Amino acid sequence: MTESLADSRPAARFFGLIPCAGHGSRASAGDSGQAKQYRVIAGRALVLHTLAAFLAVRRLLRTFVVVSPGDRFFDTAANASFNVAACGGATRALSVRQGLNALAGAGALPDDWVLVHDAARCLITPAQIDRLIDACQDDEVGGLLAYPLPDTLKSEHGGRVAGTLPREGKWLAQTPQMFRLGLLMRALDAAGAAVSDESGAVEALGLSPRLVAGSAQNFKITYPDDFLIAEAILLGRPQT
Repeated sequence: MTESLADSRPAARFFGLIPCAGHGSRASAGDSGQAKQYRVIAGRALVLHTLAAFLAVRRLLRTFVVVSPGDRFFDTAANASFNVAACGGATRALSVRQGLNALAGAGALPDDWVLVHDAARCLITPAQIDRLIDACQDDEVGGLLAYPLPDTLKSEHGGRVAGTLPREGKWLAQTPQMFRLGLLMRALDAAGAAVSDESGAVEALGLSPRLVAGSAQNFKITYPDDFLIAEAILLGRPQT
């Protein structure tokens, strides 16, 4: 399903990478056990809303979706505009790392930019993706969409409040997270499989990714109620 990407080499090339191999156990209460990224929301599978936003960004040369080996969902939902790489791992970091290998095997180069995005952030918009590219394409490190923490933050111990933490200067990390392929490979190899996001791996190399203002709507579907909120937002958006 993979094709060569080495024929067209503009000064800056951008690729999307969507890890889609998880199950999302926190979101599965009350359903049939179906992976959350394939549950239908506002008329189509959640991941297809995510993909639609990426496919609308003209600067993305190609988008790869990383699924678990044996996952047959895209056998009937395939689209010539993106690639499916059946190389997902046991953790998100492993899925991303294997997806980077798939990109490199298809012709992506170490200096090419990769925008990694959670499949379950189905409210992302093309405008937000373009904003990240605009902000980071000339950056030495790269960066991520993020949202300033709006609420008072509590630490917990034994089900009780253990302290109140200042929210000033704290951001909620979102995706996409945009880094050059070679740097991201090196960062993930050094950080290991347990790292929670790409920025964390890059930070561990002593680098400081750029924070780019995201949106409160760009949340990750995590709990059962999130499906209802996301569906209401999607249904309220103008139809294109």
